[in-house]
Formats: sequence, C-alpha cells, structure tokens
Amino acid sequence: MTKKERKKAIIIFAVIALVFMVGAIMTGGHGGEEESVQVVMRDAVMHEVNRVSLFGLKDVNPSLIAAFIVSGIMILFALICRIFVIPRFKLVPGKFQLVLETVVGIFDGMAKQNSHINRFLGAYIFAAGSYIFTGTLFELLGVQVITTEGHAISLPAPFADVNGAIMMGCLSYLVIMSGGIAGNGIKGIGKTLKDFSLPISLSFRLFGALLSGALVTELVYYYRAMSYVVPVIVGVLFTLLHALIQAYVLTMLTSLFYGEVSEKVVKPPKEKKQRGRKRKTVVKEAA
Repeated sequence: MTKKERKKAIIIFAVIALVFMVGAIMTGGHGGEEESVQVVMRDAVMHEVNRVSLFGLKDVNPSLIAAFIVSGIMILFALICRIFVIPRFKLVPGKFQLVLETVVGIFDGMAKQNSHINRFLGAYIFAAGSYIFTGTLFELLGVQVITTEGHAISLPAPFADVNGAIMMGCLSYLVIMSGGIAGNGIKGIGKTLKDFSLPISLSFRLFGALLSGALVTELVYYYRAMSYVVPVIVGVLFTLLHALIQAYVLTMLTSLFYGEVSEKVVKPPKEKKQRGRKRKTVVKEAA
C-alpha cells in the first residue's frame, strides 16, 4: 500500500467516524447513566438482572444462549467442510484449503511436540482453540436478544459466564487425565491428581482474561464523553487479543500437561543387584 492509498484510507475512516459521531449527537439519547456503574459492572459478572428465557422453560444467562449459537455455527461449518470441501482437496491447495491445512497443522504440531500420544490430543486442542477463538469473536457480531424484563441486549461471549470457563477448564483436566491413563494406566491418575489446582487455574485464567476486556468495554460505553468511536477501537482490539491469546494459552497448557502425565515412567534398576555385581567383580579382580 502506497502513501497516497494510506492517506485516502485514513481520510475515509475519519469521515465515517465523524458521520457516526454527528448522527449520534443529532439523534440524542439518554446516555449510559441510567444505572450506576456498580450495577453495570456487577451485572457484567453475575448476570443477575439481564437474563434470557430459554424457550420459555427457564431464565438463563445470556452467555448460555451465545454458547448454543456458537456451537451450532461450528458444527454446521464442520459438516459443510467435511461433506463439500474436504473431498475436493487438491495437491496444489487453494486459499481456503491452505488456511485449513495451516490451522490444523499448527495444533497437530503442538500435539506432536509435547506428547507421543498425539492423535486425540491434536483433535481436542484444535476443537478447544477454535471454540475459544470463535466464541470470543462472537460478541463482536452484536446479536440482540430480549431479556425477561423487556430490554434489548447484545449477547456476550460464552466464557463471559464463569460456569462456561469452569466447564472448559474441567474438560481440559479430564482430557489430561485420559492422557495419563493411556500412558501409565492407573498410575497416570495419581500423576494427574497431583496438580489438583490445574482445573481452577485453567478456568479462572480464561474467565478473568475475557472478563477484564468486557469490564473495560462496559466502562467505556458507560460514560457519554467516551462513547464515540473509542468503544469500537477498544472493543475490537481487546476482543481480538483475548481470542488469540486465550486460545493459545489454554491449548498450550493442555498439551504440555498432557505430555507430562502421559510420559511413561521408566523404573531405574535396583541398587542391591548393582552392588552385588560390583562386589563380585572386585573379588574376581583380587583373585
């Protein structure tokens, strides 16, 4: 991109931002100060106020609805790729095939690098990393739902709810334990249980990172002086960074611990036999 093209792009972006700002000022609005900042921050964490009805059966956190939608999108995408795309793969890959092979190769290489039992590990960290990345970016779509109190809200990321993060951490811990059993049998369970704090650290690392971005965005939206243009930049940057970093961190930690507990324990030879052999050799040399 040349300097002239960059200047044109910057001017176009500035004009679009100015148009949105003028439109927001002309349309007025009450701002984001109807609720106190404490209520806004608490609801962003606990989801006690803005709840959504699940098919009229039960009132749930909006993150659960987001999790169902993200899961459905990923399953549909996987079916389409498996039925229509993968059978048409060529020796000289196209752009879409190259992207798929690169992403799969990254996770497959991570699994092979950290464990000798890597088939299941590669599939799991690929699925987990894709779900975290897609689920985190989902909040950028701004899908609107109506709460039980009649307010319209945008669906957050699935891991904005601590329950979703805990389930991902516990599932990763069970996968790590399965690697220990596959590599060392029942002894692998003992090796895995030594790191009893691992599911807690995995869960709250994921939840805390995503929550920090959500809270910063909520604060930016809350104050009218900062609610023009700034939330777009802050929201996109925080969301992209968290999607990439958290997907990498969880998959890397899972593969590392999986490789550690699945490594076969080799028993050293007994010292008594070695000592007995040494004594015999000494007697023979003296004779």
